[in-house]
Amino acid sequence: MEKNLPKHFDGKEAIKHVTENYAKGIIASSEIHGAEIPGAIFSAADAAKESSIAFLIIWACLTAINVKMPQILIVLASFSLAWIFWKSGRAAFLGWSRLKRLHRIAAQEKFEIEHNRTQERDELTALYEAKGFQGKLLTDVIDVLMSDGDLLLRVMLEEELGLSLEVHEHPLKQAFGAFLGASLSLLCCALCYFFFPQIGPVIASFSIVGLASFISAKYEQNDLIHAIVWNLGLLSVSFGFAYFLIQYLKT
Repeated sequence: MEKNLPKHFDGKEAIKHVTENYAKGIIASSEIHGAEIPGAIFSAADAAKESSIAFLIIWACLTAINVKMPQILIVLASFSLAWIFWKSGRAAFLGWSRLKRLHRIAAQEKFEIEHNRTQERDELTALYEAKGFQGKLLTDVIDVLMSDGDLLLRVMLEEELGLSLEVHEHPLKQAFGAFLGASLSLLCCALCYFFFPQIGPVIASFSIVGLASFISAKYEQNDLIHAIVWNLGLLSVSFGFAYFLIQYLKT
């Protein structure tokens, strides 16, 4: 009697299904570590949060020492332009640094694969034995991986070294993400301050930090409430510390 195969395997034996998935570069058919946020989106969200926090603290300090609105606008405008340049350039630099490190590690691992295949097979076997692969399934998976140099390099980088290749985006793309995040954040804060001088920056900053935290947590599949509450809590402490400290020092 022909046995019924699970629909998940599309009518194939489990061994063939798993082997084909690995041959296509799919590690364990699901993201066991969770999704990592793309570099450009991370840069945008991080720049938006930091920009709104910096804007809020500067506004609070200037307001506390009774600087008038026209002078505050000049200071904030100057700060915003310099800050956008800094965040964009820093995102590009960090992106290039991470990319150079990835290339260096990939070159080292490729050398090991080409010159020490027996050792690499032993490492790969130990790695997947620890994941629960045994017997013929383990042998077939290792054989498939060892037969494709590019696939083997990818597996060793991601599984052995813990690198996520998809999230290493071009540095200029990450710089653009930081530029966009900082620009939109500071523009929103400036508009809120212009129309609502007394409370606008507070509303804008808390809204931006909450939204950016939500986006980051959503991509990383983290707890949304936990991420938002922590970031808003840190913002509250930082803002309150700056505001009350300057109030105390000026008395």
